[in-house]
Amino acid sequence: MSEMITADLVDLDLSADSKEAAARALAERMVALGRVTDLDGFLADVAAREAQMPTGLDGGIGIPHCRSEHVTEPTLAFGRSAAGIDFGAADGPADLIFLIAAPAGADDAHLTILSSLARQLMNAEFTDALRAAADAGAAAALIRGEEPDGTGGVPEGTEDSVDSVAVPAAASAGAATGIATGSPDVGPEEGPQNGSEEGPRNGPDDGPAERGRPFRVVAVTSCPTGIAHTYMAAESLEKAGREAGVEVVVETQGSAGFTRLDPAVIEAADGVIFAHDVPVRDKDRFAGKPTVDTGVKAAINRPGELIDEVRGKAARGEVTAAGAAGAAGTDGASGTTPVERGGKPGEGYGTKLRVWLMSGVSYMVPFVAAGGLLIALGFAIGGYEINKAPSVMDHFVWSQADSWAALLFQVGGVAFAFLVPVLAGYIAYGMADRPGLVPGFVGGSIALTVNAGFLGGLAAGLISGAVVMAIQRVRIPAALRGIMPVVVIPLISSAVVGFLMFVVIGKPIASAQKAMTDWLSGLSGANAVLLGALLGLMMCFDLGGPVNKVAYAFATAGIAVADPSDSAMKIMAAVMAAGMVPPLAMALATTVRGKLFNAAERENGKAAWVLGASFISEGAIPFAAADPLRVIPSSMVGGALTGALSMAFGATLRAPHGGIFVVPLIGNPLLYLVAIAAGVCVTTALVIVLKGLRKPAPGAVSQGPGGTDPSAPSPEAKQPVAA
Repeated sequence: MSEMITADLVDLDLSADSKEAAARALAERMVALGRVTDLDGFLADVAAREAQMPTGLDGGIGIPHCRSEHVTEPTLAFGRSAAGIDFGAADGPADLIFLIAAPAGADDAHLTILSSLARQLMNAEFTDALRAAADAGAAAALIRGEEPDGTGGVPEGTEDSVDSVAVPAAASAGAATGIATGSPDVGPEEGPQNGSEEGPRNGPDDGPAERGRPFRVVAVTSCPTGIAHTYMAAESLEKAGREAGVEVVVETQGSAGFTRLDPAVIEAADGVIFAHDVPVRDKDRFAGKPTVDTGVKAAINRPGELIDEVRGKAARGEVTAAGAAGAAGTDGASGTTPVERGGKPGEGYGTKLRVWLMSGVSYMVPFVAAGGLLIALGFAIGGYEINKAPSVMDHFVWSQADSWAALLFQVGGVAFAFLVPVLAGYIAYGMADRPGLVPGFVGGSIALTVNAGFLGGLAAGLISGAVVMAIQRVRIPAALRGIMPVVVIPLISSAVVGFLMFVVIGKPIASAQKAMTDWLSGLSGANAVLLGALLGLMMCFDLGGPVNKVAYAFATAGIAVADPSDSAMKIMAAVMAAGMVPPLAMALATTVRGKLFNAAERENGKAAWVLGASFISEGAIPFAAADPLRVIPSSMVGGALTGALSMAFGATLRAPHGGIFVVPLIGNPLLYLVAIAAGVCVTTALVIVLKGLRKPAPGAVSQGPGGTDPSAPSPEAKQPVAA
């Protein structure tokens, strides 16, 4: 393997004025050395990672990074900016910029080597030496852990940088990172696995004060890419632990995989810290401990506060429920539901409500697709009278098509019957984790029983989650904690939810559901066309995001019955048609005016034909991420036109998914295709016109080391959207 960083990959006078321009300048050096095959495709991957979470760190450091199929081998590029570049850090611009590029299929050794740089960035001597480096070769050697030419040597504490750790790092890729104690010399490879030089640990009930030993913390760190922040957070926690005299054992759940902490280490720990931006794997292992749950950057920027917080919780006796790691602490102060773990600090309940609802919808959609397509196939084979066929348990003839049609229809009906319970169950799960599943499913089933339908499922899910969260706030004696998640919480929450759904709110919601159904059934003329346009706008606004899912859920709720109304089937047809427009339009635009798109977008355009034809709106996301101000409004105009025309033409659809592959099941199929074609043509024309009118940003056509394509979009245009 060639060196991950050389002098050619170092720019000590980086003149970029934005993070996009900085990434482009460093990426061009990678292209010039053959480390990156497609500049714009790679930069799109970097921008997508940056959109998930800013990569600026306190101390003047920026670490844009990603895994990309356009990277041939793990590579680092380093830039030093005199003016500083804003990477989103709380303390201001970054002057040390590291662009980390990993291949999509990088092996464990490569990824672990990359992670070693992330750890070194927590070393002030290392970063000070980089700021003082006089030439590119010295900076590259310093990062590799070698002695720079013309200097007195590598600063103390930086000897384990990047390439120099290749062999030991590969041998321990993904392992728990080790133990930080009050002695600064204790590191990942020293001391016993259980984190103490005192020999075997005592039982978990013996507090640290009783034995005169340090407070013990186990931690898990993880980030979306699993290359940089994961390991920087681990290093930061270990360093803070050494300074505070606390033993810290960290499990890094990075891209290279992870090795689970020894159960004995977890058992002997006095507290737990989760610093993560993706779900912690096998989280139940840490149940029953005082727990702090936060984002990965908090562990990088304020590790000492997290350690103090977990020590305070241990002193107060606040622990997570056994068997339900992730449930709120006994005082309810720690937001540890699936939603709150994934959210940002300070998010309001409006944002949380949206994510709770999307949690339920995302689990419901597969049931919608499977059940709806099976029902549609049953109608296609057996005709629209197949819903009156007897049960296949009583009558099934292998050689008769009608029997197979009845089988498909009845299996689809069973799948459809799960829609509302699954919706309610996983809304409650999003709020209260696994304890919310039982009352959520019970409440959803009751919603079906009282004919409260889709609205009843929404209410049941929210009520179930709220009831479970309320129960979890009650301080429970230690002797009862073991039965809480399997007996007490399901029993009490199901009883409360059942009472509310049957006696209090079930009937009013059922009346509202009936009123909405009657309103939809009465839609005609201009009202129906306007509704189709509105749904088309929603489907194309965020291309698979929350707004798109709301429109889709609204449509599927209407056909999720044994005998959907004609208006409900028109709505479903309009929603699917509009959702097909953006990817098909982007595919057409890259075909007729390819010079307006870079090589990566032209390649994505080929895949967009299939994705659009299959009703996968996300096929347009790469184009929207690169140029949102032109692509998204154009898509919304085309989607609104298609939705309005579909409603005006009276096209109907019983299947909730399938794209052009379910055209035979569509009412008025020819006019339906005309509606889709009209929207695609309008969106294509708008995108081509808007892209043709744009002016290249200053410096966008300049030739860098990699030979930048003058037709490529300017860095400023690459602002990813939520999708």
